[in-house]
Amino acid sequence: MKTTARSIRDVVDPRETPRYSLVEATHYLRLPSATLSSWVRGRNYPVSHGERRSAPLIVRPLADDARLSFSNLIEAFVLRALREAYRIELNAVRSALAHAERKYGVERLLLSKQLRAAPGQLFLDRYSDLIELSTAGQHAMREVLEPYLERIEYDGGLALKLYPVVRRQGVSGPKTVAIDPRIAFGRPIVERRGIKTAMIAERFDVGESVKSIAADYDLEIPDVEEALRYERWSEKAA
Repeated sequence: MKTTARSIRDVVDPRETPRYSLVEATHYLRLPSATLSSWVRGRNYPVSHGERRSAPLIVRPLADDARLSFSNLIEAFVLRALREAYRIELNAVRSALAHAERKYGVERLLLSKQLRAAPGQLFLDRYSDLIELSTAGQHAMREVLEPYLERIEYDGGLALKLYPVVRRQGVSGPKTVAIDPRIAFGRPIVERRGIKTAMIAERFDVGESVKSIAADYDLEIPDVEEALRYERWSEKAA
């Protein structure tokens, strides 16, 4: 797995443009800030003669820019799914990814539709071996991962759009809110009209009704309610 920062030429693709602070990313993905920070910056871990620092799992687009890209959000989103299935061990994830990517010639497997095919299965097999996870445990991990992958839209095999988790019940909710790097500078939107969820929440906070907001933006009332549900939950989780 490649762990070097990419060059400025690579950020022409809107998926690779630096956009999101760590605070914004945790807000959008419902991740503890310490968890995402360890994935992006690495972390110290004890060894027999002191401490070592692990390399990042998520590599920012530019080494001198602290912001994350849309592709980084996807990587964190998938890692969150793995974390829900089993408390991930970073070194084992890194090793398993590198093995699967090398075997199949896939770059950045966490971004790729191949995560649902043979390379993804090899990654899970290798990871399970490294952490001595049972067959039943591996099956449970796949069961958790699949609904998350269904909330990613791919183009040319790479992630293009994300439908983040909105409801506390999990990933089974409607795909109303989207993050698309081509729209609204990659901020969360109500997809059917491209209206930022943060804008809807701001108007609601100053006393406008759900009905009037829906009418102004030509949205359905459930669209506005879903945007507010997303913003309110993400605020509490940040």
